[in-house]
Amino acid sequence: MEGLTPGRLNRDGIRIHSDADFAGMRKAGRLAAETLDMIAEHVVPGVETGELDRLIEDYIVAHGAVSATIGYKGYQHASCISINHVVCHGIPSEKRLRDGDILNIDVTCIVDGWYGDTSRMFVAGKLARKSQRLIDITHDALMKGIEAVKPGNTFGDIGHSIQTYAEAQRCSVVRDFCGHGLGRVFHAAPNVLHYGRTGTGPVLEPGMFFTIEPMINLGRPETKVLSDGWTAVTKDKSLSAQFEHSVGVTEDGCEIFTLSPASLFHPTWK
Repeated sequence: MEGLTPGRLNRDGIRIHSDADFAGMRKAGRLAAETLDMIAEHVVPGVETGELDRLIEDYIVAHGAVSATIGYKGYQHASCISINHVVCHGIPSEKRLRDGDILNIDVTCIVDGWYGDTSRMFVAGKLARKSQRLIDITHDALMKGIEAVKPGNTFGDIGHSIQTYAEAQRCSVVRDFCGHGLGRVFHAAPNVLHYGRTGTGPVLEPGMFFTIEPMINLGRPETKVLSDGWTAVTKDKSLSAQFEHSVGVTEDGCEIFTLSPASLFHPTWK
């Protein structure tokens, strides 16, 4: 990573970060991943999603960090918890999990000014076969996208890798939401689409930080946002799943900042 200029914006308006910036993102990403590791044992039938959120907030604060989502555009929770056909931005509440529910929990921690953003799937109780298939496909789609992250490739290559894999498995890729740049800000350029054509979009350069967070549906890709202004659901009520990592482009590939220290990123991996 020698030779990176701290804070430089490239011609596409994407920030190029330094070696020291990578160290900051490692700390923020690790705490975000540790937070989701912690919550895993609490995801059981009967628990309120609001209680999961309280545990998450307490854990982040106890580790000297701040939740990026509390106060963000009026949002008042330390996580988004999206169940079954909720695609993203589900609001924690008094709703209790039922046996067989699948859910995505999304957290962002601010550590020393750096933002670590990650989400993963969880299962309450017994996992149905179709739910497991969707979770596996979504996880693998994310990893296909990450495999495309290396200097000289494009953001279109990332989206194409995700789209072609998911659609070959007879699933659909949500178009209405995407990944994003981050670092010392929550959201920045570029938008990271989870579909696209090879060779299109900005070229990847060492020092770029961004999230990849595909949302994959068993049914059609269309979504709608509920009256609360946050919760996005599949229009056809089909199941949806999502996995998210924060990554940085290196000289020869990429570094994942949000790897699970306990190897719990996939809910069926123990």
